[in-house]
Amino acid sequence: MVRIDRVVTRGGDGGETSLGDGTRVRKDAARVEAVGTVDEANAAIGVLRVLVRGDANTDGMLARIQNDLFDVGADLCVPGTAGDRLRLTDAPGARLEAEVGAMNAAVAPLTSFILPGGSAAAAQAHVARTVVRRAERRAVALAAEEQVNPAVVRYLNRLSDHLFVLGRRLNDGGRADVLWVPGANG
Repeated sequence: MVRIDRVVTRGGDGGETSLGDGTRVRKDAARVEAVGTVDEANAAIGVLRVLVRGDANTDGMLARIQNDLFDVGADLCVPGTAGDRLRLTDAPGARLEAEVGAMNAAVAPLTSFILPGGSAAAAQAHVARTVVRRAERRAVALAAEEQVNPAVVRYLNRLSDHLFVLGRRLNDGGRADVLWVPGANG
């Protein structure tokens, strides 16, 4: 059980923060960037949940994803592999892949690249997708410098696919997608 008694600690006033193992690092360290971007993705999905309120199936998927993203952050915030720390497995990524398959089977086939937009919920799914892609890039950059659980990168890759297809589903099964028209303005 996690208990947070103090929010204001002043521990980061000098530009450093603590990792999950107690190590102090600069707030602009690659690991902190990765964790912070995962947190941003989680917040973007929180906004999406507000927009899909009333759709229990979608809200349930997004609630599981938000919890997964906390697990991803917990994994990323502790360097190395030793100890009894939470480490993401491939099970959540496999669940995402199954959900992507089910959603994609129910949407219209793509005939063009699509632009983020359509409904407010679909547009927010695309915002969340782009933040997840940035989180994935940050995790890959971190993995080039330090050890990162490969399941984290796989999960973030699946999640961006999930949010893309979910955006299409939220656009009336793809029928309300905003299609790219190459060279339309030139």
